[in-house]
Amino acid sequence: MAATKKRVNPPQRQRRQPGRQSAMHPQPETIRDSYRGSGKLAGKVALITGGDSGIGRAVAVHFAREGAAVAIAYLSEDADAAEAQRLVEAEGVRCLLVRTDLSTPANCQKTVDKTVAKLGALDVLVNNHAQQYPVEQAEELTPARVRKTFETNLFSFFYLVDAALPHLPDNGCIINTGSITGVRGHATLLDYAATKGAIHAMTFSLASSLADRGIRVNAVAPGPIWTPLIPASFDRKQVAEFGSDTLMKRPGQPSEVAPAYVFLASDDASFITGQLIHINGGGHISA
Repeated sequence: MAATKKRVNPPQRQRRQPGRQSAMHPQPETIRDSYRGSGKLAGKVALITGGDSGIGRAVAVHFAREGAAVAIAYLSEDADAAEAQRLVEAEGVRCLLVRTDLSTPANCQKTVDKTVAKLGALDVLVNNHAQQYPVEQAEELTPARVRKTFETNLFSFFYLVDAALPHLPDNGCIINTGSITGVRGHATLLDYAATKGAIHAMTFSLASSLADRGIRVNAVAPGPIWTPLIPASFDRKQVAEFGSDTLMKRPGQPSEVAPAYVFLASDDASFITGQLIHINGGGHISA
């Protein structure tokens, strides 16, 4: 007899992406109370896209606790962005909010320009924003949806890199958010998984291209993490079971992912480029 999947989250649903962290229950953990900063990023400036909630917010707060000033680019969730800014500034560093749609080259350029103008530099670019829309049948995936997913999840990463490169110094770095789906695929997140696989290849290629300029490029590939994108993407039953098929039988928290970004952005990773760090609770047991 097949085992029943364990329910690990309260059933819930949000109707609009990228989702609101303020509406989630329980709230994702952004940073552990026990996390102690040690100045690993003191004096640096980081631009983090999708930094208003979820993994992006956790990265922003961890960077701030390590001493970095932070610019947060976000789409439209103003309340979440304001809370992220409050948390960053509580660490004693500056925080810039940039409300924008990053799917166009012009908006990506404006975001980088604002970051440099307001914070004085750019040392670390974290490409983290994304959208995902599951389909039950492959035929449901329209050309318009594929185009929009690639414009948001992949093309914008290239636009941001192009805009950031004139400002990134020797020992600057780029960190891309990939996904376990970019390695293993996903039965219902077809276009999303395709963009994540492309992001991994982009990471490896940029690392090769930029090594001579002293710019490191790496990626983090999370598995199931408890973020607003989950209730904004899946139905109540799927949300309730989300993460139960990992070896740890639960989804991860943003606080369990963000320290990898700190590591990759810091001098501790000075000999690391073109790498993909998997944070997925041991991976999925089943497809």
